[in-house]
Amino acid sequence: MKKQIENRDDLKLLVRTFYDKIRADQEIGFFFNETITDWEEHLEKLTDFWEANILGTKNYNGNPITVHNAVDKKFNHQITSNLFGVWLNLWFATLDELFEGENVEILKRRAQKMSTFLFMNIFKSREHA
Repeated sequence: MKKQIENRDDLKLLVRTFYDKIRADQEIGFFFNETITDWEEHLEKLTDFWEANILGTKNYNGNPITVHNAVDKKFNHQITSNLFGVWLNLWFATLDELFEGENVEILKRRAQKMSTFLFMNIFKSREHA
């Protein structure tokens, strides 16, 4: 029986397992591997993000819109909605592999909304480029 997502340690396992998959992925891994210079710091920041998102902590400090827009610009606007789909499929698979319960479903829905929101902002920022 899988466990529920209940604390930061659970989220740390989720984030680390997920980004191991991301880094190895042929379609999207290079965006991350060529952008992130300090993986340990990045994984902690993303754990903070998801902890704030699901557990309501106030540890996260960042602006995902600005960061994703900058990555899209760095890679000459190659980010597509299909690539966000790859990201989402890996997120869903990692959640299902490790955990069960209500927080899994909440994290899936929030990631889906977030990916749509981020891509729409990337698309909109291209108009101003």
